[in-house]
Amino acid sequence: MTPTLAHPRIHRADGRARDWAEIQERMLVPLYEAVYERLGVGTATRLLGVGCGSGLALLMAAARGATVTGCDPDDQRLALARQRLLPAPQWGIPAPSRGRTRLVPGGPEAAAAATNDAPPFTVITAFDPAAPPSALVPALRAASGLAERGSPVVLAGWGPPERCATGRVLRVAARLAEPRGAAVETRLSGRDDLEDMARGAGLRPDGSGRVSCPFGYPDMDSAVRGLVSTGLFDAAAAATDVDQVRKELREALHPYRRADGTVRMENVFRYLVARV
Repeated sequence: MTPTLAHPRIHRADGRARDWAEIQERMLVPLYEAVYERLGVGTATRLLGVGCGSGLALLMAAARGATVTGCDPDDQRLALARQRLLPAPQWGIPAPSRGRTRLVPGGPEAAAAATNDAPPFTVITAFDPAAPPSALVPALRAASGLAERGSPVVLAGWGPPERCATGRVLRVAARLAEPRGAAVETRLSGRDDLEDMARGAGLRPDGSGRVSCPFGYPDMDSAVRGLVSTGLFDAAAAATDVDQVRKELREALHPYRRADGTVRMENVFRYLVARV
């Protein structure tokens, strides 16, 4: 099993959302590209991103011509998504994405209210591999009610533990959080865990894939900041303190530090295509 901890979406102004947007989020670009290519995302696509974060996946879909809607309960990340997708008009010229993009604070229910008069979605994505099943399954159930029958719903998660180097680093979070273990929820990386979540949300599994998503950082400081920005270490910081978490993270990352000071961990992520 590769431990994936539930990360409560806490409202922060401490720069972590920007660390996520500038350091960590790009690590999943190969996943986004593979899914969009497989589904043929383009001008006819009406996409809903559940847990859209700071909007990089939505931006890539919009660049393909898709009409995109994103929902996320994290105000800080959503504010960065607005900067990316809904920039202020320049010199009186409207931004090209305006009118084809909606960003909604909250979950799919909030997206439903914001898109009440819009046509149903044709693609739904839930790319966040840290979202715990207890939150993800009801969110997918609500989101699927906004889509056309037969539309694809994409879930993502860690691949096999032996092919995810970052899983060994995430064990630091689980170990440090043990004094308050109730705050930790693991998400299995077993063969059928994505399929089980899809069925729990009333969806029909219809194929899957694996994508190499190496985590690469220019230096140790960026690696620590990027991983902390995921929220996966919140429970560990609450049980100990932030300095202790950063110290132990550096120790866990040491085997992945290269001679030139860069840090690189090889990972494989898995995605499931299910149908409404």
